[in-house]
Amino acid sequence: MTRFNVLLAAWLIAPGALATPLSFDTYLSAVESHSLELQSQQEGIVAARAGVGIAGLRPDPEFTLGATRETVRSVEHRPVTWNPAISMAIETGGKRAARIKAAHSNVALAEETVAGFKSELYGTAAAAFTEACRTREVVARKEQTMAALSTVVEANEVRRKAGDVGGIELLQSRVERDQFQAELAQARSEADSAMLNLSPPLGRQFEILFPDAQLACDLAAYADQDARVLVPQALNARSDVRIARATLDNLRDGAALVRANRAVDPTVTVGLAAARGYHDGIDASGNPVDGASRSRALSISLAIPIPLSRRDKGDVVQAESSVTQAMLALRQAELTAETQVRTAQRQLRAAQDRLARYRDGVLVDAQKVVDGMRLSYVKGNASLLEWLTAQRSADEAYQGYVQARADAAIASTQLQQALGQRPRL
Repeated sequence: MTRFNVLLAAWLIAPGALATPLSFDTYLSAVESHSLELQSQQEGIVAARAGVGIAGLRPDPEFTLGATRETVRSVEHRPVTWNPAISMAIETGGKRAARIKAAHSNVALAEETVAGFKSELYGTAAAAFTEACRTREVVARKEQTMAALSTVVEANEVRRKAGDVGGIELLQSRVERDQFQAELAQARSEADSAMLNLSPPLGRQFEILFPDAQLACDLAAYADQDARVLVPQALNARSDVRIARATLDNLRDGAALVRANRAVDPTVTVGLAAARGYHDGIDASGNPVDGASRSRALSISLAIPIPLSRRDKGDVVQAESSVTQAMLALRQAELTAETQVRTAQRQLRAAQDRLARYRDGVLVDAQKVVDGMRLSYVKGNASLLEWLTAQRSADEAYQGYVQARADAAIASTQLQQALGQRPRL
């Protein structure tokens, strides 16, 4: 068998061995591509873009057709005079240009709104991914502890037969193992639930897109920077600030449209009166009736509304008031952004400091204690209660370490979102 055949056989036997762990960036890209909520929000952009074409429409012309005929009774019926006319309102005051500009700013607002929703979706996906990693590590630790407890029970059974330990100590070790088995089952259930929670942001079942996927939970540390550098970045990139700016632009364009709509629109009418001629005749009373020659008359008229209602400027006042509110909302959004950036930065530093304490001190010392106590218990120099206490302390320390890792990851995500960035874990 050649070397290629050996590698091919190994790959067929264990297809999962070559599987690449699922990174958070890959998962987030899938969320962007498949999220049903995001697709629903993006339809708002489609509708807003359609509004640009609608805003460019001009008033439709109006066609009218009238017919007249004299009612004088004569030998012959009088011919019908037709009066076709076409009228059209002429927009003034730059209404069409104002409508188009307002429609474009509405598109920009819709795009920024979708970007804001996407930022919230990033936060949801990051929290779900982090929780799945945390619960998985908790299960792995509890499985190690379960294996250690099972080993102690087996050792106590052997020592009980040899007379080194009593029956009470053997029963106590079994009770501890059985109780911990229930805790392990609960941890596995929480881990399964955390994996299921990865599906809603995707808009479909997680296992369909990523069958047999293993999460890559090596969370990288976020490089912190000075707040004087981060705050300007946030003011330029944060979705809520950009939405506030787009809202202000949209309301300003709306106010300009309101002012443009106050201009009166004259109506121009072009008409034609066409009458067929008729000969002289005698009416029903025997009186002579003079004939009339064929005629056509072209008419042009201009109708200008008298803008008495324009004396009230309530619509302009309302539009300008909305603009003022939007300006204040933008200032508030900028202040909130700066505050959230500084707060998220401090929370991240605290979370990273807590994680460092667990990783460099608490976790190492707790593991040394439990390893030493386990060895002492096997040699008969420590009691079962002492070893169990040390084991619980080590487990709590490890769970604290895992929670600290998750808190640091979430704090990192929150800071990145506060800066308007696509989060990385």
